[in-house]
Order: sequence, then C-alpha cells, then structure tokens
Amino acid sequence: MNWADPFRQFTFRPRLIRHLKGYGRKDFAADLGAGLTVAIVALPLAIAFGIASGVRPEQGLITAIVAGFLISLLGGSRVQIGGPAGAFVALLYAIAEKYGVANLLIATMMAGVLLFAMGALRLGTLIRFIPVPIVIGFTAGIAAIIALSQLRDFLGLQVERMPSNFFSQLGVLAETLHTTNLYAVLVGLTCLLAMIAWPTSWRADTPVRRLTAKTPATLVVLATAALVVYVTGMPVETIGSRFGELPRGLPMPRLPAFDWATAQNLFAPTLSIALLGAVESLLCARVADDLTGDRHDPNQELMAQGIANFVVPFFGGVAASGTIARTVTNVKSGARTPVAGLVHALALFLVVLFAAPLAMHIPLAALAAILLWVAFNMGNWREFPKMQRFSLFYRATMLSTFLLTVVFDVTVAVQVGLVLACLFFIYRMSQLTTILPIALPARTALLPDGRTVAAWRVFGTLFFGSATKLEDLLDPEIRPPDVLLLELHQVIKMDNTALDALEHLHANLQRAGSRLVLVSPNQQPLDIMRRGGFIERVGPGRVFATLDEALDALAAEAESQSPASVLGS
Repeated sequence: MNWADPFRQFTFRPRLIRHLKGYGRKDFAADLGAGLTVAIVALPLAIAFGIASGVRPEQGLITAIVAGFLISLLGGSRVQIGGPAGAFVALLYAIAEKYGVANLLIATMMAGVLLFAMGALRLGTLIRFIPVPIVIGFTAGIAAIIALSQLRDFLGLQVERMPSNFFSQLGVLAETLHTTNLYAVLVGLTCLLAMIAWPTSWRADTPVRRLTAKTPATLVVLATAALVVYVTGMPVETIGSRFGELPRGLPMPRLPAFDWATAQNLFAPTLSIALLGAVESLLCARVADDLTGDRHDPNQELMAQGIANFVVPFFGGVAASGTIARTVTNVKSGARTPVAGLVHALALFLVVLFAAPLAMHIPLAALAAILLWVAFNMGNWREFPKMQRFSLFYRATMLSTFLLTVVFDVTVAVQVGLVLACLFFIYRMSQLTTILPIALPARTALLPDGRTVAAWRVFGTLFFGSATKLEDLLDPEIRPPDVLLLELHQVIKMDNTALDALEHLHANLQRAGSRLVLVSPNQQPLDIMRRGGFIERVGPGRVFATLDEALDALAAEAESQSPASVLGS
C-alpha cells in the first residue's frame, strides 16, 4: 500500500451538510425540543464532571458548550451529543494531579491533533477491533474509580484534595472517616434515592408519569437540594464555598500557560486522552446507530473530536467525547439532525450567561450522588456474573482490564488487555491448526524399491503460533520416512515463521537422506514459498496438485528404478 493513499482518499464532510438539504420547520421543531431537553440533562452532568475531573465547575460547562457545538457542527453522526464524559473523569483527575491543570489542557490539545490525524488517515474503523471484554473491563473500572472518588463529598469528609492513586484514596478515606458530615450524608442519600425511584419509562401510562419520565432526575434533585440547603442553612459544602461564584459567559480564548520541561513528558497522557476519546466517541456513535438505524462516518467523527479537543482548551475546557446518556436522550427526544446538538450547546451557553451565579448554592453532596448514580449506570455490572458462561481467556482479559484500570490507569489497562487478547487469540488459532496422519494403502506406504512413505494433512493457518507443529513431525530418536508428503489444501495462510519451519523440516529430511513432497498448496502459501525460494530448493518436481498424483509419481519412480529419474517428470 502506498503511504500517500490515505491522503488521496481524505474527505472532510460533516453530516450537518447532508441534512441541511431539504431542512424544514418540522425538522427544526423536533431538533429544538430535543436540544433543549438534552441541555437540561447536560447541565448538572457538565458541572459534576468538571469538578470530578479536578478542575473548576465552569470548565465542565465550557467543555459542554464549545466541544458540544463543534462535535455536532463537524461530526460524522446524525444525533451524537458531545461534551465532558464520565469515562474521562479518573484519567483527567490523575493528569491534573501529576502535571497540573495547564499541562492537562496542553495534553488535550495534542490529543486533539492526534484524533484528527487518526480520522484523516481513515483509522476510525480500527477502533472497532478492540475486543468486547476490554471495553467492558475498562468501562467498569472507570465507573468504580468515579464512585470511589465521590465518597469524599458524599460523606462530607474534611479532605483538602483527594490523591489520584487508588490505594492512596483508600488510605485517605479510612483516615478521615471520623470527619463524616451527617448532613452531607443526608443530602447525598436523599438525592441518590430520589434518582433511583424517579420514573424513567418513556412509555409511561399517565400524563404525570410521562412528564416526570421526560424530566431528568439529575436536574430536579440538584435544584431541590440547592433550594433546601439555601433555605435551611444546612452546614454542607457547596460549589460557592469551595469554588466561589461561577463567571458568566465564556472567557476570551488564550493559549494555556505551560513550560516545555513538563510538556515534553505529556506523551503518555496525550495518548491516553486520544485513545479513550476515540473509543468512547465511536462506541457512542454505534449506540446511536442502533437506536436510529443510521450509519455514522467514524473517520469524520474522529476529525470532529480532534478539532473540538484542540479548540476547547483555549477557553479553559477539558477533554470531550461523545456521551452515551445525552445521545440516547437526544434520540428519544425526537432529534432528527445535528442541529439538535447545536441547540443543546447554545442553550447551555444562555444558562451560563444568565444563571451561572445560582450554581454556587448547589451542595457538593448532591453532585456526588449524581456521579454515584452515573457510575452505577455506566458500568456493565451484569456482565460480571455472566463471565462463567465464557472461556477462561475472556474472563482473564476482562478482569485484568478492570483491575488494572482501577489500580493503575485506563491506558495501562487497555494496553495489557490488548496484549492478553492477542496472546489468547494466537493460542486459540494455534490450537485450531492441526496436523493429522493420512492412512495410506500398503502398496503406497512401502514402495517397490523398499522406500517408506508417510503422509500428513495440515488444517488451519501456519503462522508463528503454530509453526512448531511442523517440527513435531520428526522425532530425533526415530529415523524419518524416506518420503514425507505434506497435504496443504486446508492451509489458507502461511507466514514467514512457518516458512522457516518448513525450511528446517526440509533440511532435517535431507540430512537423513529423505525427501519432502508438497501436495495441493493454496495460492497464498504457494506464493510465499516461491518468493522465499523454497520451491526451488525443494524442487519444482516435488509439488503436486493432488495426493493421488503424488503417490502415482512416487510409484512410477520406484518401478523405473532409474537413479536419474526426476520426481514428477
């Protein structure tokens, strides 16, 4: 493949362009209603994800506005909603804790460049090759980290700043458990129970239930908790007491402050943000496709995610991706085109412009309850009891990814998970490759001139994981047959390692005074043997189309008893 080919195929065509053709009032009415509904859902989540990611609450809102607008404007999905995502919380918190918020923004910008490059090189479809147990494992791991990180605010513990390490977090929680604020526990527990009991069926049987089903529980409990805390003066920590009043509108764009000495160490964080953003966004787009029957453009989606993640740090925002909960809400609210996502971003901007100061009364325990509920719904916990139905390899990959995500980080978990998945796949493929003896009639197993003949049939793929099975055909303690036939009709593919094993088999037979005969090789194995010069070394007269043809040639050679005869001539 020519390296220039991906660039020749480069296209940049947002889905919005296609849907603006023939766009009418009914379409706008549907998108307007859906966008406003999603904005109501996104408001508390953006604030909560911003705080949980180790930055200020307004940075979460900025991410939802700027990144959400760009992803809908330029993306490859018809209904996907972008913004701060729960999947990023643990990763961003760890990066901010280690490198500082300024370098977190720089890493986000560099991840944006990497995401755009992935889309431009048409690598979007490769993300789909990540195995299911890895996705389940790291998603559940991220959910567990989110839940653990929110216990401080849910219990009202007096901790100045939570560490990012799993075991350090456990230690801090254990040391400060005696500082539990019962009022914070009451607020958090009430909010959590209210969200659990809130009607969620979109096919409710009464008008009241239909109304409550379409009203996000997160916004209701947040507003109610803020009102109760404000009126009663309950002694719990709020956004105002920790962060002060939120600014109105968006800040002027500027390059985040950073130093090159630290920025040069941001390769791993950049790769982590880009990888997680690509996986999360394309998984979300696939969920949207399942709901709408549509098909997204993964490469365009990655380019849009890249632009959004490059631009949003200029305004102070953090990493963004497609968000499943808000996208599903968008679809169920009747969205038809990306205009709904634009409306959602503009509605959030108006809220920040006119109502930002009201957020200072929101209790952090209520936000912690929301994130605990998000974490519960985010993790595919039902998949863990089902593991016993699947193979040991599946369980090992899933549990390893989960534990490594919790203990270390998602990048290490995905890397190790992919290595394990590859190793297990290689092992399974090698087990599927078998070499079985072929029972030959007595008249062909022993030729008239006294030479012995043995035949073997190879099934599967001859590659580096199964090449050793060729070596097992010869026992050093036993003299090999005078003629060894390999029937290769069932071999669909061969690699260079397998060719090297064939070379060794041929050399060992030659040293013992025996010969190797190949029968019915398919085109790909035959091509690689020709390119490697193996056919010439074996001898073209020792390659036959069928087993009967090879046996007849051997018999004819033995009967002729001519030393100068050539096999197969």
